[in-house]
Amino acid sequence: MSKTVDFKKSIQALSVEDLTARIQEDELRLKKLEFAHAISPLENPMNIRNLRREVARLKTELKKKQQG
Repeated sequence: MSKTVDFKKSIQALSVEDLTARIQEDELRLKKLEFAHAISPLENPMNIRNLRREVARLKTELKKKQQG
């Protein structure tokens, strides 16, 4: 299976509190990565895009759980 499918299955098992905590942690990591990239280029700038997409997936799953 691909990484995104595994990631989606793993976040479906998380509770609302766990999702919010994970979102906060990942957003902080994203800010640090973007700041580090602004100072000096990262070896792999695709990490920023991947992390941003993971945060979006987490937020989508959180919305689904809150509405459902």
